[in-house]
Amino acid sequence: MTAAGRFAPSPSADLHIGNLRTALLAWLFARSTARRFLVRVEDLDDRTFADVAARQIADLAAIGLTWDAPPEYQRSHRDRYAAVIAGLTERGLVYECYCSRKDILSAPRAPHAPEGAYPGTCRDMPRHRARADRPPALRLRSDVTEYTVTDLLHGQYSGVVDDFVLRRGDGVVAYNLAVVVDDAAQGVDQVVRGDDLLSSSPRQAYLAQLLGHPIPVYAHVPLVLNAEGKRLAKRDGAVTLAEIGVPRALGQIAASLGLSGATPAEMLTGFDPAALPTGPWIYQPG
Repeated sequence: MTAAGRFAPSPSADLHIGNLRTALLAWLFARSTARRFLVRVEDLDDRTFADVAARQIADLAAIGLTWDAPPEYQRSHRDRYAAVIAGLTERGLVYECYCSRKDILSAPRAPHAPEGAYPGTCRDMPRHRARADRPPALRLRSDVTEYTVTDLLHGQYSGVVDDFVLRRGDGVVAYNLAVVVDDAAQGVDQVVRGDDLLSSSPRQAYLAQLLGHPIPVYAHVPLVLNAEGKRLAKRDGAVTLAEIGVPRALGQIAASLGLSGATPAEMLTGFDPAALPTGPWIYQPG
């Protein structure tokens, strides 16, 4: 299978200009390295919507992105995830967890562990102590506390690997498992996404190694922020493609990246990852 890059939006809301910028960068990274480019709709969560997914795909096409296979939908691959969890369970690498978010936040944890890292409360809990009032999540029994990945923009990055969730208590497969399994199944070996997800990479790379999958090349690109330095949102004004318009949106994105050209294909000619801005783009509508 030919190597690939991808853009994988969650259809919970229309894409804003920050999402479109990241999608364009993922496309540029893939095309500049002779990779296929794929679109994957990450719609496992019950807060995602089919009509939103359709609009997202239409917006990606409208700005001139092309992909080399029909978009895939995570909802179609539940059996794939279940099989992986079953295999990890057979290896003794999965256990049930009955902790709530409040339990995790209030529990003592190692000094170096970030807030929200799982402290291992249920790791060695006897099964007869299962709680009848809450269905369990399934967690990975990790044998490391830290893992290092290489990022094209950030260099060597080491992050915490805790016993992270593989399947939530409501039965929904967790992002960290689904993304690793899908990337391997689709031949994705280049992951370009927002740098807010950099801290997830050590967990995902560790799981990929456990499953015998190649670890992708990572490139975590700066986010687009509002005038207050916070994540861009609809309250910040005209931020979606329908509000901005295709030519203007592409012009704004190109300028923010130091690229020239009115289309992605034209921008590809002068694309150099080493010349990309290293800080966030502060977006000013209007």
